[in-house]
Amino acid sequence: MRSRRCSRSGCSEPATSTLTYVYSDSTAVLGPLATQREPHCYDLCRPHASALSAPRGWEVIRLAADPDPRPSSDDLLALADAVREVGLSYDPLPAGEEPVRARPGIVELRRRGHLTVLADPDA
Repeated sequence: MRSRRCSRSGCSEPATSTLTYVYSDSTAVLGPLATQREPHCYDLCRPHASALSAPRGWEVIRLAADPDPRPSSDDLLALADAVREVGLSYDPLPAGEEPVRARPGIVELRRRGHLTVLADPDA
């Protein structure tokens, strides 16, 4: 995997922070490197992140990096609760409509927009 580089022209240092502008609030938010490149954000190396200044009248918010980037048990529980909530909110298949067998052993149970709940083939 290739590391992301600083967005500043002429800089080839590895990115360590992501800068996002909130124009409606006249705020620049500098935080830990985003998990993926975003089109309206800027990845900055450590020197450019520390030297960051904003236009007059703007506020700069610097978010501290989490010293332990691994998910905590709270993060995992929150994710599990969110997935469970979405899974329970799916609409059942309309009456008379048969579940779709996309592949052998895979059965579609419910849909919500473009998402589909599939039956566990081992259950």
